This record gives sequence, structure tokens and C-alpha cells, in this order.
Amino acid sequence: MVIIIQCADQTGLVSAITGVLAAKKLNIVSLREHVDPTENRFYMRLEVTELFDSELLESEFNQVLPDGASVTINPLPNKKIAVMVTKEYHCLTDILVRNYFNSLGATVSVVIGNHPDLTDICVRFDIPFFLVSHENKDKQTFELEITEIIGRYHPDYIVLAKFMRILSPDFIARFPRKIINIHHSFLPAFIGANPYRQAFDRGVKLIGATAHFVTNDLDEGPIITQQTIPVNHSHLTAHMVKAGKEIETSVLGKALSLLFDDRVFVYRNKTVVFDW
Repeated sequence: MVIIIQCADQTGLVSAITGVLAAKKLNIVSLREHVDPTENRFYMRLEVTELFDSELLESEFNQVLPDGASVTINPLPNKKIAVMVTKEYHCLTDILVRNYFNSLGATVSVVIGNHPDLTDICVRFDIPFFLVSHENKDKQTFELEITEIIGRYHPDYIVLAKFMRILSPDFIARFPRKIINIHHSFLPAFIGANPYRQAFDRGVKLIGATAHFVTNDLDEGPIITQQTIPVNHSHLTAHMVKAGKEIETSVLGKALSLLFDDRVFVYRNKTVVFDW
């Protein structure tokens, strides 16, 4: 059983929480906690071996936690996701392979693309693919078509696996903290389009990728995880793009694993991530 707690910090929280579990004779096998003194915020993730009445346990936690505490017990062990793509295959392929071998930690319910290029790979993995072209229509119509498809599958998260369109505030508001993007730079550097070209022009010695939640501020949502690799003066833009695809795949895969395992806490525009 997994227990996720987020609340205002106060003295004695760890003792109070573990006391509730001890009274129920629930054995703790994993406990991670963090206090953000700037925000006066407390975060905890626990795993216990036994199952227990979730509603009763939540009620008892709320008696010892500050007002407004968030308590989640036994989050869904196998989330459902919708994946949105354009033309690039590397991130989608990694997701589909891990989905096929049941190592993703979630189930891919549907893939939506604004170009037909990735139809065949979805067919091979027996995943529904919907083509929603953005051409010759306004953004509102385009996004309403996508929203209608997503609504059929009720995903827990929407993964932008190299989906190269900027989403409107209205679309994002429908799925708060549910949209995950992989950006091909080490944010906050090189926000927006063509980051590898920007990196080459700047002569950087590191390039990277960032997985983050999508907000109304372009490429500025809460960061889940990041990674970099070294480059030098001999790397042309094409070399950076090739190396970048590998790191994008790795970073998105890691972020999704953390998210699906309920190790990511979001507060305002920051995250607390309990890595393994």
C-alpha cells in the first residue's frame, strides 16, 4: 500500500503519521520525507506491506495533520495515458515498447498525432491512433477534436512525446498537472523552437533535455527530471540533434517512471521528487 501526504509543515508530523500506522499494526517498508522551509511545506511517501481500509486510514490521518492536508492512499497502480505526437518517433517508440512488455508502469490507451507519419508503428503495437490535422482549422477547433478523443479514454496523464504544437490555456486548464512534455534543452536555457540550433550558435559545452509539467508559460512548468551530455566545438547542429534524441528518450522515460510510481509532488511551480 502506498501513502502520499502533502501539507503545511509543523512539529511532530513524522511521529504523528507513523503513530497512526503503528496503532493499526501496519509495517512501514519504505519512508521518504522532505520539508521545504521556504514554503513551510511537508512531503511524505510511505509504503506499507499490509492493506487497510483506505477511507478509515485517511480519516485518522486528517485528525493529526494540519488543515488542508492532501492524503492519497493506494493511488492507481496502473495509470492510463494518452500520447500526443507529431512526426518524430524516438520517444513514442520507447513508450510503446515498454508498454508492450508491461514495464511502463502505465497503459497506453491512445495515440493522437497531427501528422500521419507514426500511424504504422501504432498499428504494429495494436494501439489506437487518431489523426487530427491542425491544417486549415483554427486552434480551438483543432483542440476540441483532440479533447473529444481524449474524453473517450479518460487517461490519467497526457504525454507530449515530441508533439510540436503550442497548446492553448483553455486546453491546459482542462487537464491541470496532467500534461507532461519533453523539451529538447536543459531548461531554462533555450526555451521555444530550435533549441539545438540555439545551442550551436551559443557554443555551449553541454546539451540536455527536460521533462516537465505543461503550464500556460511556455516550457516553464514544474520540472520533473533533467539530464545533460557534453558536446564540443566539433559538434554541428545535426550531431546535437542526433545525440539529443537519445537523451530525450531517456529523460522522458525516467520522468514517466517516477510519475507513475507516485514519486513526484507538485507545489506551485516546483516539484519534490523522491527518486529510488
